[in-house]
Amino acid sequence: MTPLTESVARSHVSGVCFKIGPPRLVGVEVEWFVHDDRCPDRPVPPELVHSALESLPLGGPDGTSLPSGSRLTLEPGGQVELSSPPATGLLACVDDTRRDLTALRAAFAARGLRLTGTGTDPLARPRRMVLDHPRYLAMERFFDSAGPWGRIMMTGTASVQVCLDAGEADGPQALARRWRLAHLLGPVLVAAFANSPLLDGRPTGHRSTRQTVWSRMDPTRTLAPAPDHGDPREAWAQYVLDARLLCVQRPEGLPWTAPAGLTFRDWIHGGAERPPTLDDLDYHRTTLFPPVRPRGHLELRMIDAQPGDGWVVPAALTTALLDDPVAADAAFAALEPLEAAATPTTPGAAATPGRPGGPRPPRTDVWRRAATLAVADPELRRAALACFAAADAALGRLPGADRLRAAVAEFAERYPARGRCPADDQLDALRSGTRRTPGKEPAS
Repeated sequence: MTPLTESVARSHVSGVCFKIGPPRLVGVEVEWFVHDDRCPDRPVPPELVHSALESLPLGGPDGTSLPSGSRLTLEPGGQVELSSPPATGLLACVDDTRRDLTALRAAFAARGLRLTGTGTDPLARPRRMVLDHPRYLAMERFFDSAGPWGRIMMTGTASVQVCLDAGEADGPQALARRWRLAHLLGPVLVAAFANSPLLDGRPTGHRSTRQTVWSRMDPTRTLAPAPDHGDPREAWAQYVLDARLLCVQRPEGLPWTAPAGLTFRDWIHGGAERPPTLDDLDYHRTTLFPPVRPRGHLELRMIDAQPGDGWVVPAALTTALLDDPVAADAAFAALEPLEAAATPTTPGAAATPGRPGGPRPPRTDVWRRAATLAVADPELRRAALACFAAADAALGRLPGADRLRAAVAEFAERYPARGRCPADDQLDALRSGTRRTPGKEPAS
């Protein structure tokens, strides 16, 4: 076997993580907590969740997925994730995902279960791992060494992820331009769609507790590569090599625990019991969780889960801003003033071993304000409203998008225009005592 070298690793990561071409495809991944209406404060038995999943009418294009082709996975704490297939355009993505979510909700409702869209589980339920795959056992051990945040992330958080093509080699849809815009947009997406003000049944003081949890975890895998405005492929390849190993795949029966503090670069240079392979490198990439993760396409990971069909609005907003060049120009103009505020709030947070300067983390003042104040922060509110206006114009140029445009406009008026976000609805309900548990999700 030919040993894996740094140059081979960098070339491989650059090639597989960024597929160059005109933006065309759109996908979403939506996560849900599962609650039992009969006893919402108790964990739902895993066998009941599996029973609901097994009752689904599979038989999509490949015979194993939902009718429109979405795939389902269980997260370590029992959250259900629906991943849509790549669709040609925003409208097809929304239609496909809605169709599959209707089937998913019906299967769970038949067993008295409810899918709840919120960034953190708002109920004071015991948090426990329901999966015993060696990957998750290694993750549990890795994160437990640095406090409770990793366990909270695995068992008590949920998100909406928007997946868009990486972009072209140059021009208005160039990869480097889309990569930069996605990162600049991150704090505004956190703030506008903040929906996790509670943990263990109590307010945390953060509108997006989920984002705060992520900011307190291992910085080598949750921060963003340095915004050097150069080639994202090289920046990402260095990031992958400098990230600490979370697990090492081993034969059945052996634990996947990684040597403490070992980066993938260290492993290449002989830091573990065997040399790494390209398969090890590809698996290592799946254990990295920055705000924007390249997987051939760009996966935007910073958005809290939303109630009901609320996931449609961040999907429409993000797609409109990145895929419409005119809207992208307007978004840059609104977001670049925030970039000046993006300085690390933790001493030394911007340094990563092996790379001077290191990644610029979402542990900056603007990200902190987005998680804590959301759009009650005046600067974030102004940027959010400008981005919503740009997206509104872009959706007006997209044939057949009238309903999506109306949904985005309605959200903008209800929330950022009033300095509010979905988290404020949860806090209002808690203060008024009108409900103890999350409200029921409406049907599609």
